[in-house]
Amino acid sequence: MLEYDSDDVFTIANDHHDRGDIWLIPLKLLDDDSRAIQLGAVAELSLESGQRDFVEEPLRMMLIGLEEESRLPYVIESGGVAVGVLTLQAGAARLAGWPDDDSAWLLRGFLIDSGRQGQGLGAMAAKAAVDEARKLTIRLNGGQAGVVLSVNERNPAGQAAYAKAGFVDSGRYLGGASGPQCIMYKDF
Repeated sequence: MLEYDSDDVFTIANDHHDRGDIWLIPLKLLDDDSRAIQLGAVAELSLESGQRDFVEEPLRMMLIGLEEESRLPYVIESGGVAVGVLTLQAGAARLAGWPDDDSAWLLRGFLIDSGRQGQGLGAMAAKAAVDEARKLTIRLNGGQAGVVLSVNERNPAGQAAYAKAGFVDSGRYLGGASGPQCIMYKDF
């Protein structure tokens, strides 16, 4: 079972271009009232029609993440406002075309609200997710060496954001439901 240590539970990524900070809010660590507030904010996130080809509704993804033990869902905040969501998952890296499940965290269900795209928030949040995964690996003695994801080949903006966050192209995955995926990996 994945368990958090209560120390240092919120991860922040600072933007050195004065666009602000990104906070990752771990939904599983919040009390019921705080979680409800965060989920209400997630329900207000909007997707462009093109995004729907690559991800599910944000609220649905967070609710699934709360129910599944291996998933750790996060709300991405900037300036005190929810701007997106992401999930880190242990033991599931093959879902992104990785050769094994356990050597990397899977970053999935990542999205930035359609009204906040193009501001560098995706790259900042991806960097924060890698830092959070590194901390989780240390706390849980998990043995992961990095974070893997798959991004649809028809999503060049997503690929660019991940590359800006330090992820490198690690091959092609043909198992995605919405077509060929680019496997991207970032080590700790």
